[in-house]
Amino acid sequence: MQNLQIDAQRLWDTLMETAKFGATPKGGICRLTLSDFDRQVRDWFKSRCEALGCTVTVDEMGSMFARRPGKNDKLPPIAMGSHLDTQPTGGKFDGVLGVLGALEAMRTLHETGYETNSPIEIVNWTNEEGSRYAPAMLASGVFAGVFTPEFAYSRTDRDGKTFGEELQRIGYKGPEKAGTRKFGAMFELHIEQGPILEDEGRMIGVVQGVQGMRWYEVTVTGQEAHTGATPMRLRKNALLGAARLIERIDAIALEHAPDAVGAVAAAMSFRARYFSPSISAIRTTMFSTSWRRNCGRHWPRPCSHCSSVTKKGVSGIRRPSNSRRS
Repeated sequence: MQNLQIDAQRLWDTLMETAKFGATPKGGICRLTLSDFDRQVRDWFKSRCEALGCTVTVDEMGSMFARRPGKNDKLPPIAMGSHLDTQPTGGKFDGVLGVLGALEAMRTLHETGYETNSPIEIVNWTNEEGSRYAPAMLASGVFAGVFTPEFAYSRTDRDGKTFGEELQRIGYKGPEKAGTRKFGAMFELHIEQGPILEDEGRMIGVVQGVQGMRWYEVTVTGQEAHTGATPMRLRKNALLGAARLIERIDAIALEHAPDAVGAVAAAMSFRARYFSPSISAIRTTMFSTSWRRNCGRHWPRPCSHCSSVTKKGVSGIRRPSNSRRS
């Protein structure tokens, strides 16, 4: 028997169809986990799987499992999948390709009438991106026993809404206890949408490792002062201090290029009143930073070199004379 062939055009059309759920003006997707757009794409996914005769089950974390029976249903299923949630400025393929590629494989099996020995399942994990609720890979972490359901439910977004509340709101808190089902194997087709291949004019590359990550939240505190009466040498401007920290973060990462990345993810908040008789300096500012290095052989524990880069990222930044760190 020849190898089965998927319908590439249908897969592409499916990717474009689901990209409408949370579409952005620049052609990407903003489909944060447990949002209304996430609910819509989940409903779409569920209906398409059920149209193939699959049974769709949802666990207590909202992860979805679409099962196609095999010749021997006593065997653990072969799982394929990824996630349908995206970053706030996500692309059309990161995570989504893993779920919809699995759906296309399931469609091909269905159309050809091919019967597998083991059951086949498509998995859609909840909050893999972690852009709305930290940490990332939250539901799969509960599935694997790394996190407890209570820990996951208590995570809050920037608006103070908890993971548990939003899971209930969109109607995807299922009855199945996370982690009770066992897989015979798990395959994930995945793409991280970076610019390297395009920049080098290449069509395909080989993954060499995974990036270890360290995240920090930094608060820089300055001092309020009279605008006219306080000379520059006595000012303590928090935003200026933060700017110097951010500049040094960038410099440290460049010193360890191309494998290391040091990024300031967000300028979260600051307070300022310029040209005021009472306040002349930004008093506090906060930002988050992530440090990453491609060092797959040491994952999840970073090697000494990775750790030294991280330490430099914090303690190696000289304190500006007109601000202080907290």
